[in-house]
Amino acid sequence: MSTNTITQSIRESYLTTSRAFSRLFRSQEISSSRWERVAFYASIGLMLLIALFPFYIMLKTSVTPDTNIYSQEPQLLPNEMTLEHYRVLFSPETFPFITYFRNSLLVSTVTAGLSVIVATLGGYSFARLEYRGRGLTSRLVLIVYMFSGILLVVPLFQVMTWLGLVDTLPSLLITYLVQTLPLSLYMLGNYFRSVPEEIEEAALMDGYSRLEVIYRITIPLSAPAIVAVFIYAFMIAWNEYLFASVLLRSQGLFTLPIGLEALNQAFENVWGQLMAASILTSIPVVVLFLYLEKYLVEGITFGAVEG
Repeated sequence: MSTNTITQSIRESYLTTSRAFSRLFRSQEISSSRWERVAFYASIGLMLLIALFPFYIMLKTSVTPDTNIYSQEPQLLPNEMTLEHYRVLFSPETFPFITYFRNSLLVSTVTAGLSVIVATLGGYSFARLEYRGRGLTSRLVLIVYMFSGILLVVPLFQVMTWLGLVDTLPSLLITYLVQTLPLSLYMLGNYFRSVPEEIEEAALMDGYSRLEVIYRITIPLSAPAIVAVFIYAFMIAWNEYLFASVLLRSQGLFTLPIGLEALNQAFENVWGQLMAASILTSIPVVVLFLYLEKYLVEGITFGAVEG
C-alpha cells in the first residue's frame, strides 16, 4: 500500500470522525437549547400561576354563597354561584360603593393630571433650560423617597391641620401629588433629553414661544413617557391607604381602600362582599394598564436607560 493511499485513508477517517462528533455536539446543543426553552416557559408559567392564583381565589369567593365560603373543605371550583355579594355592594344602605368609587376616581384622575402638567413643565426645565442650581434641584426632588411613608404621617397630619384641610379631598390631592411628582419629574426629564434639540431650536427661530414648542413639539414626541407618568400617578393614588386613613374622617369622603376597611370592621363574615368589592376596585387599573401597556413599558424603560 502506497504512502498516498495511507494518507488518504487517514484523512477520510479523520473527516468521518469529525463529522460524527459535529453531529453529536450539534444534537446536544439542540437538545440543550430545547430544554432551556422548556425551563424558561415553565418558569414563566409558574410565576404567572403564583401571581394570578390570588386573583382567581378573589373572583371565586366573590361568586360563592356564604354557606359555602366558610365550609371546612376547601373548594377549587364553587359548587354554587351567586351575584348576591355584588348586589349588596350597590345598596347604599349597606355599602355606598358608588360614593367610594367616585371619590377614588376623582382623586386619582386629578392627581394624575396635575402630576403630568407639573412634571411636564418641571422636567422640561431640567432637560432644556440653563439656570443656577438646576442639577442640584433635579437631584433633590428625589429626596422624598429616602423616607418611609409611615415616618411622614404625623408631620403631614400636623401640616394639614394647620391648613384646615383635614377630612377633605384636597388634603389627599396634595399628599398624592407630593408622593408621585418626584419620580414623574425624573422620568419626563430623562425622556425630554431624547428629543432632538435641533427641532425645538428650529421652531424657536420660526417665532414659536417656549410654551408653544413644548405644546406642539415636545409633548407629542414624548407621548409614551407622559402616558407612563399618568398611569403611575393614577395607580399610586387609586391604591393608597395609609394617608387616606389618617386624613379622612367622614364616610362620604372615603376612597375605596378606606371603604373596604370600613366594611370589614362594620360587619362580621363579609368575605364575599370584600372580594366582590376588591374585584370591582381592581378593574379600572387593570383596564387602564392593559389599554396603555405599550406606552407604559416604553416610557419607563427609556427613562430608566437614559437616567
